[in-house]
Amino acid sequence: MEKLNREDLYTLEKYAEVRKDFRARVMKHKKARRLAIGPNATLYFEDRLTIRYQIQEMLRVERIFETAGIQEELDAYNPLIPDGLNWKATFMVEFEDAGERHRQLAKLVGIESSIWLKVNDNAPITPVCDEDMDRQTGDKTSSVHFLRFELTEDDVKALREGAPIEAGINHEHYHYTVSPIPAEIRDSLLNDLD
Repeated sequence: MEKLNREDLYTLEKYAEVRKDFRARVMKHKKARRLAIGPNATLYFEDRLTIRYQIQEMLRVERIFETAGIQEELDAYNPLIPDGLNWKATFMVEFEDAGERHRQLAKLVGIESSIWLKVNDNAPITPVCDEDMDRQTGDKTSSVHFLRFELTEDDVKALREGAPIEAGINHEHYHYTVSPIPAEIRDSLLNDLD
């Protein structure tokens, strides 16, 4: 999947004009890229459109319009766009109550490494986690992690032939499986592959 460059982005003025419609399109698109695994863990699969939206919002909020600042945002977010043989996702551990979230994050150290995806009967795909920085300490994990799932050629072939995808988390304090993942998510993820 092609990375974004400055020419792919709206100016701040143009984005103000189109933001409502662009945002509605992105939110609809994101629905087919959100996978809940149990009640408190969610994978948000990223792609070129979701990252473009994220960059546009950052530029808007921070009022960034200079070339160097725009390039910094592109450099920060482009690595989250899939490369053609992988899926990239933001993984979130979600508890509404702050106290409960703090207690659970202390119990869920390593949860990001216990996530798996599986295509058909192929071997489970475990993620490369938080390549940008370590997001946990010895006593708690972060509520947000960035993951990369590398697929094999057999995975891609099976997907193109209609194979289902399963997903799950096998952590001692959080164990859930989604089998199979919803068809609309599967179809959206298939579009990420070259």
